[in-house]
Amino acid sequence: MISPRKSRVLEKMRKGQKAISYKLNLSCPRVAEIAAQSGFDAIWICQEHVPTDHVTMEAQILAAKAYDCDCIVRVAKGPYSNFIRPLEADAAGIMIPHLMSYEEAEEIVNTVRFQPLGLRPVDGGNADGLFCKLDFKEYIKFMNQNRLVIVQIEDPEPLSELDKICQLDGIDMIFFGPGDFSHAIGHPAEFDHPEIHRVRKLVVETAHKYGKFAGTVSVPSLAQCYAEGYDFVNCGADVAAIGVNCDAIIKNYNE
Repeated sequence: MISPRKSRVLEKMRKGQKAISYKLNLSCPRVAEIAAQSGFDAIWICQEHVPTDHVTMEAQILAAKAYDCDCIVRVAKGPYSNFIRPLEADAAGIMIPHLMSYEEAEEIVNTVRFQPLGLRPVDGGNADGLFCKLDFKEYIKFMNQNRLVIVQIEDPEPLSELDKICQLDGIDMIFFGPGDFSHAIGHPAEFDHPEIHRVRKLVVETAHKYGKFAGTVSVPSLAQCYAEGYDFVNCGADVAAIGVNCDAIIKNYNE
């Protein structure tokens, strides 16, 4: 009998292994397929900054799943449907940007986790519930245990409650966003700023203290992120790769 797909990223991290992802800004599912073929553990689909609709998102998830690659969707804040539709399309996890407080973290868990952790509305008739082929009780239990809920620390405000946030059942990963955080403290793109170094370290230590995973982007390097203890790192993006390739071609052409 067919079984729901487990998260590759969660499985690796629970074994003490590292996981990497690749961010998509483009809408073509073939880009997701190429990255998945290459061996990335996850594709990062963004609906916060990118006009990726749910039809496009679903196609990218299907393309990645063909190669046992997770999709993690950074959701747009707003109605609860924005949070749960990626999960129902069988994304392996969601990422919520700009977490601002413990109270907000509680509301997120209540929105995206089933009983006994939360009150996520139940359907079961989509890809995550095997289109009604998965038993109701098995469905809610499996999804609570095998789907990533990630919150992003991108502002100073939630730091005073970071210990409480990391103790909250239903949150799996604390993800530090250095770009927005540098902007929020008035030092945009100054990634060597002492406060950036302090918070990078604080996120890892606090997350691990309470059994949570820690994630970030590969700034300044993947090696440094691993040395700091991060479990999950995003290591590139489609638009950046195309830009580098195009610039190299034009430079060669003009020489």
